[in-house]
Amino acid sequence: MTARIERVVTEGVVDVDGVEHKVENNTWIVGDDEEVIVIDPARDAEKILEKVGEREVLAVVCTHGLPDHVSAAIEVAARDEAVVALHPKDRPLWRLTWPDTWPDIDMEDEGLFGVADVELEVMSTPGVSHGGVSLYCEALGAVFTGKSLQADGPGKVGGEYPALADQLTAIGGRLFTLPHRTRVLPAHGEETTIGALEPQFDSWLSGSLTRGGEAEEDENKGPLTDGTRAAGIRLNNFRHE
Repeated sequence: MTARIERVVTEGVVDVDGVEHKVENNTWIVGDDEEVIVIDPARDAEKILEKVGEREVLAVVCTHGLPDHVSAAIEVAARDEAVVALHPKDRPLWRLTWPDTWPDIDMEDEGLFGVADVELEVMSTPGVSHGGVSLYCEALGAVFTGKSLQADGPGKVGGEYPALADQLTAIGGRLFTLPHRTRVLPAHGEETTIGALEPQFDSWLSGSLTRGGEAEEDENKGPLTDGTRAAGIRLNNFRHE
């Protein structure tokens, strides 16, 4: 059977400086009618498993360890005794949500996950977190970028770029080497393509992301796309292991 990609959007209400915001997260499901891999299981395990249905969950793969993106990982994995995978450098973040357990698999760059008739290749894309990864599926023409790259550009945490130089290096050196038609499937917001984002790279390098002002002002209007801003996570509190 041919593999396909499905999206589950989960949401939660968070408080930022006394103001409640709705935060939406993408969970991605890759597989066929028999088996699936779940990527970034956020918030609502029941809703995610409802979408999975009777298919077997082979693995739960977390592109990073930030709390709102791994909060359903254990429950989703437990139903079918699936393994949970995370890059080892994001273990400190994982422990903020799951202090009594560890992931089953320590992901490394260029590792592979197989499901149905396709493979997902691990691409190291740090920046938002020390152990951030993306998952590239050549057969499906898609890359799951977590918070590394979104439709509006490089992802943030806490409204900031924790390690922008590392993030841009990963985006330019890894993600923007993929075919332009490749779908970019992020942890927040709508999908886009590599070809739609790549022309903006030079402006990011020249400092357009950190000039503040209008972009920062817009962030406070309407629903947040950066769920970790509301969680108050500051990655510069963590050191590389």
